[in-house]
Amino acid sequence: QVQLVESGGGSVHTGGSLRLSCAASGFTFSEYPMSWYRQAPGKNLEWISTINRRGGGTTYADSVKGRFTISRDNTNSFLYLEMDKLKPEDTAQYLCVRPEGNHRGQGTQVTVSS
Repeated sequence: QVQLVESGGGSVHTGGSLRLSCAASGFTFSEYPMSWYRQAPGKNLEWISTINRRGGGTTYADSVKGRFTISRDNTNSFLYLEMDKLKPEDTAQYLCVRPEGNHRGQGTQVTVSS
């Protein structure tokens, strides 16, 4: 079965950086586009970024463009999200998602304090 396990979250101050990882298993990782979403308390799930199967094509939400970078390691089945210049409004649970089949992990918490 599809498993997605996020890690790398934590607490940082404004302007800090974090790198999130997602370990994928139970499917052929290289055959699927992958995405990151986030959900803040009391808010809807928000799409952050998507990367195509080979990693050569990426898209970002305007709210994170220029600050976040999505990447993937198809050899080892990992998805990453490099987050720089973090802001308090980036505070949320971050989820690794395989859009096809709507598979998602449990999430990892990111908290940014001013």
